[in-house]
Amino acid sequence: MVNIAVMGYGTVGSGIVEVVNTNGKRINQRVGDDINIKYVLDLKDFPGDPVQEKIVHDFEIIEKDAEVKIVAEVMGGIEPAYTFVKRCLQAGKSVATSNKALVAKHGAELLSIAMDNNINFLFEASVGGGIPIIRPLNSSMTADEIEEITGILNGTTNYMLSKMFYEGADYDEVLKEAQAKGYAERNPEADVEGYDACRKIAILSSLISGQQVDFEDIYTEGITEITKQDMMYAKALGMTIKLLASSRRDSDHLHAIVAPYMLQRNHPLYNVNDVFNAIFVHGNVVGDLMFYGSGAGKLPTASAVVADIVDEAKHLNRNIMTMWDSEKLNLQPIEDTSKKYFVRIKGEADALKAHLESKFGPVEIVRIEELENEFGFVTGKMTEGTYAEQAKEFPGILHMIRIEE
Repeated sequence: MVNIAVMGYGTVGSGIVEVVNTNGKRINQRVGDDINIKYVLDLKDFPGDPVQEKIVHDFEIIEKDAEVKIVAEVMGGIEPAYTFVKRCLQAGKSVATSNKALVAKHGAELLSIAMDNNINFLFEASVGGGIPIIRPLNSSMTADEIEEITGILNGTTNYMLSKMFYEGADYDEVLKEAQAKGYAERNPEADVEGYDACRKIAILSSLISGQQVDFEDIYTEGITEITKQDMMYAKALGMTIKLLASSRRDSDHLHAIVAPYMLQRNHPLYNVNDVFNAIFVHGNVVGDLMFYGSGAGKLPTASAVVADIVDEAKHLNRNIMTMWDSEKLNLQPIEDTSKKYFVRIKGEADALKAHLESKFGPVEIVRIEELENEFGFVTGKMTEGTYAEQAKEFPGILHMIRIEE
């Protein structure tokens, strides 16, 4: 029997218990042993719930019980999760977590402790929820140099942008609807400002580079400035708008960004709608791969955590996870990266076109009949630094959105 403990009995923690109870027979078959949830750590009691007999309020009970071989951390946040996870690893217990904030900030250290103790620190659920991406990168694609990972990594913002695009709704309207449906928190900042996606792409960037990528160093722009007028222009161009988290190699440099992008119809992420997530990966040998599915939610996320528990139970006393160095990777400055841009600007196209082309080169003009005294234009490819410098010449610019090719 393999005894495990679950730290946190919220949405994901209760999901883990449900997954183990529902699919226990198949899970045990795959492990080759019986998985037993011995403890569930939480501040609260749950009278009437069968889990109550396993509830403990003192972390040290789990830490000091030598029979507990694996711990699932689904408390969220940095503390006390970091302290508890570190102490579990130091006590020789493998840990599986869904905590993206913890992995993004302390992943290198926790992976190193796990390796030193010949156990595992796994975190499949921290990036794509139910979508497998960490495990493929850690095992299936180890023969490749990963040249690009670009994903829709936040279901809340994808739901909101899909509604704005297909229904012509405005931002405030879709945010209220997302909150009413439970897709967005009462304070939606982590989602709509891009912070959630930023931590996820930081983890993936660390994994593919082998060095620590700090999420604070990643240029991050959310969807709060996206309007239904932007969506009208996107439709006129045959494009859509998605919040992308992207990490790319540019010769010897790695560049990472989170921002809204316009996508062409032939882009693999164009038709990823509603609360679904998708991750596009390009390897220098395997070529293009796509991972798609439910990026969040109780059971999809719990499924990914339990899959890590199964992996750890199958590899007791053997480390299987690729680690990254704690030495910080310096990302390529955003100013040096190149792309095309869509720009909305006040004024008349005929009067401004010559001036625009003197600064941005040949531009494609886009007009929307319903929108008076403004138009849009698409630039050629140029660096972010060049665009920012030339844009200073035009105080009438209303909004800029990057274009993904």
